[in-house]
Amino acid sequence: MAAPRCSRCACLLLVFIYSLYVVVISEEPTPGNEQHASVVENPQTAAETEKQPTEERRWEATQVDETVPDDAAANKQDLPVPDSVLTSTPPLKDEFQEELVIRPLHSGDIYASFQFRTVWETDFTRGSKVSHYRLFPKSLGQVISKFSVRELHISFTQGYWRTMQWGQPYLPSPPGAELWVWFQDTVTDVDATWKELTNVLSGIFCASLNFIDSTNTVEPSASFKPLGIANGTDHRFLRYATLPREIVCTENLTPWKKLLPCGSKAGLAVLLKSEKLFHSSFHSQAVHIRPVCQDEPCKATSLELRQTLNVVFDLHASGQGKREWSLFKMFSRTLTEACPLASSSKIYIDVTDNPEEDQFELSPATHLLSQAVVLGDRRTFSVYDLTQQVTFGTVRSLNVLIRWKSTEGDMLRPLLHAERYVAGYGLQTGEIHTLMYNNHPFRSFPVLLLDSVPWYLRLYVHTLTVTSKGKDNKPSYIHYQPSKDRMRPHLLEMLVQLPPHSVTEVTVQFERALLKWTEYTPDPNHGFYVGSSVVSALVPSTVAMNTNITKEQPLFSTFFPTKEESSYFIRVYTEPLLVNLPTPDFSMPYNVICLTCTVVAVGYGSLYNLLTRSFQVEEPNPGLAKRIANVIRRMRGVPPL
Repeated sequence: MAAPRCSRCACLLLVFIYSLYVVVISEEPTPGNEQHASVVENPQTAAETEKQPTEERRWEATQVDETVPDDAAANKQDLPVPDSVLTSTPPLKDEFQEELVIRPLHSGDIYASFQFRTVWETDFTRGSKVSHYRLFPKSLGQVISKFSVRELHISFTQGYWRTMQWGQPYLPSPPGAELWVWFQDTVTDVDATWKELTNVLSGIFCASLNFIDSTNTVEPSASFKPLGIANGTDHRFLRYATLPREIVCTENLTPWKKLLPCGSKAGLAVLLKSEKLFHSSFHSQAVHIRPVCQDEPCKATSLELRQTLNVVFDLHASGQGKREWSLFKMFSRTLTEACPLASSSKIYIDVTDNPEEDQFELSPATHLLSQAVVLGDRRTFSVYDLTQQVTFGTVRSLNVLIRWKSTEGDMLRPLLHAERYVAGYGLQTGEIHTLMYNNHPFRSFPVLLLDSVPWYLRLYVHTLTVTSKGKDNKPSYIHYQPSKDRMRPHLLEMLVQLPPHSVTEVTVQFERALLKWTEYTPDPNHGFYVGSSVVSALVPSTVAMNTNITKEQPLFSTFFPTKEESSYFIRVYTEPLLVNLPTPDFSMPYNVICLTCTVVAVGYGSLYNLLTRSFQVEEPNPGLAKRIANVIRRMRGVPPL
């Protein structure tokens, strides 16, 4: 009976499976049935589906055809547009350029200046939010958008630029850290925004910018005008601060290189090796952000990011011993390719003083020459275009070599030079001397001097004197903002006319304040740093300056805007000051603590011993004869004496 029962169960299972299969097949709709069902359920959607291919073809035609009559354009605007076309926005255009300028100096040193420029066709001033970043670094874009920054200029410098030995730099910067920012006029609380911005930039560049506060921040009224497009120059939206004691190291260079589109993997950035850059006489890296015009009519604006790095290699400190330079000797690397994202990548070698190759020899030779007006002088450069494969030759490597032939030749003295020092004796009063040199033989020009002095140096403004050639030189403009203790520094701005071939001296006396013991640095006897003075001027030019900036001009000649053909703008920084303040003897608390602890330990220890020690009467020790007798008595079994 078990076998028929099992066969009956198997037959029932097969019938059930077959019926289930038939039901599934009958419920599966065919393409025609599905379309028919959708038409029955929603006839309006079906009609739109039938018209959609025709409407898409018409929309594509409107994008290509630009000469469409007004009536036809009006009819086409009534047509529905697919969602994919509505959501797609044209990407913002951006462009990246890189260049390296090498200028042999008459002292045997060599000056190398890197310029990396990213231009982005966007305008943050209108409150537009951008979420897609291609070449422009997103970290800086978010900072500009969040804090409503119109212009941002920040630099980190190690060393001091020796103007009388090296001439004028392409981009000047003071020793330490410098930051000045123009905010948009929509910012309500500039001080709070400035404080938060410095903290964010401190994290981005791994620097001590968080130490910037109200005690070292000023609002210049005339010295730092916007370098880009500016609708207004209300100095209430300007903040300027310096940290002259900031030390520049590899931790500052690494985030700076990460802002480049190619990083340090390709292009000119492969030469930025920290071991070589910091083994130099002068090193400065900077970031400049400003709005610029897209075209000559300036109907639209773009955002420009310019990253610069200037370095001077010393002949004797490098250990070479002979006047011969190359890319490999300077940076320990050679170039193999340009940055793939760069539209222009060039190397400029200044050969103005070497027209017939009697001063130095350049190898490999190049037939490309370029002329540019830089710092009021027309200079000639040999150009190496890295976007052309011919530049690298058959070895696929470029190592530019400069071999000096003669040590003769005089350097043109810079037309404007400034220096500063502290005079006086003792730790109570002193005097600050600022010297400004006008080396032009027959032209005088005005300069704008800015001095920011910490609050603990109390200036006596009534002692301010300005003399030129032994005579008083009255400034035509003076702006002075007195300091407040532990709140804000002194700010002194003045417009002075420098006579031709003269030295103008500005002196002011000060008194040193006594700080609280918690306000001193860990090494107070080293002294306190005072930031550099800033001298801004329009210097007469020997050649006609270019007032219109074009894309063909090198980057190093287009940073400062030029409005007149007869003069060019220049900014000069003096040395920072190191001032000693009255410093208490910080070892006295240590001596007092040691003496007090010693007295307490001796007195308390003696008293504690007297109170806690137990005294017992100890019997005198028996003599030798008595001890021998007791030993004998024990041997005999007799009690001891």
